[in-house]
Amino acid sequence: MEAAKEPGLRNQTYFTLQGFSHLAALQVFLFEGILLMFLVTMAGNFLIIIVATTHPTLHTPMYYFLKNLALIEICFTLNIVPKMLVDLLLERKVISFSACALQLYFVIFFITSECFLLGAMAYDRYVAICHPLHYTVTMNRRACLHMVIACWIAGIPLSVGLTGWLFSYPFCGSKEIEHFFCDIVPVLDLVCSDTYLFELLVFVATVVIVFIPFILIAASYIQIIHTIFQMPSAKGRPKAFYTCVAHLVVVTLFYCTTGLVHLKPRSSLLANSRKLVALSYTVVTPMLNPIVYSIRNKEVKHALRKTFGRRPFFIKVPLPR
Repeated sequence: MEAAKEPGLRNQTYFTLQGFSHLAALQVFLFEGILLMFLVTMAGNFLIIIVATTHPTLHTPMYYFLKNLALIEICFTLNIVPKMLVDLLLERKVISFSACALQLYFVIFFITSECFLLGAMAYDRYVAICHPLHYTVTMNRRACLHMVIACWIAGIPLSVGLTGWLFSYPFCGSKEIEHFFCDIVPVLDLVCSDTYLFELLVFVATVVIVFIPFILIAASYIQIIHTIFQMPSAKGRPKAFYTCVAHLVVVTLFYCTTGLVHLKPRSSLLANSRKLVALSYTVVTPMLNPIVYSIRNKEVKHALRKTFGRRPFFIKVPLPR
């Protein structure tokens, strides 16, 4: 234990996640609430993948991207929430050095992939509404596949680079991470050497990852809104706009939470506030995404009814006359 406090030591075997220890009286309540949201997240996103895969009417670029978004949400949630649920029930919230590094790698990877995927989804809506005659040619199967592969691959270099660099620093002092998972800022707080260059790279990388897709999304929706208002038919305007509402809600939820945490300087957001904001994008947003995409979507509702509505849950026995 004393050796782990020596400056320059790199071979720590574990960290302690503080999690929500400041809310000791609410541990059971938090466990039940987060478990419920976790189950809803898994069920909702798996349903999106199943119906978008099995129903021919949903074999379109929009639902192809939505399937991948659901898969990212599932993987991102599995990377964080099960460990958090276990820690809520245990007094000693321990994570090994390698497990912490692996968790951070996947956090960066999935957030980066989701940012670029949301940008690709905005571009899909732009082509569908602004250039409908060229939609099937522009957004063909090969183009969609290449866009999705690019979104998934985009997170790899940054994840490897940042995780490898951060965990090559010497850790000293406390081994307690003031968070419920291994994120860059809480782990960085334990480093006992100069991290100016690393923090600069993190800020530049975050700006690039957040703002490149955001600029694409903003430019797409400026063109979409302009095209909608130019439509001669007043009836067609709400229909065109409703195809974009779900995506806009998801983008707003994602950027307002993830951006708030990762674009803030590390001293400006209190640890407990950071935990609450992080809880929203690790638990709440992945749960809401399938609900948002289904609540006003007739195609998804029809596919769900077709999948589950015709399954008989009991056998009707004719009554004797």
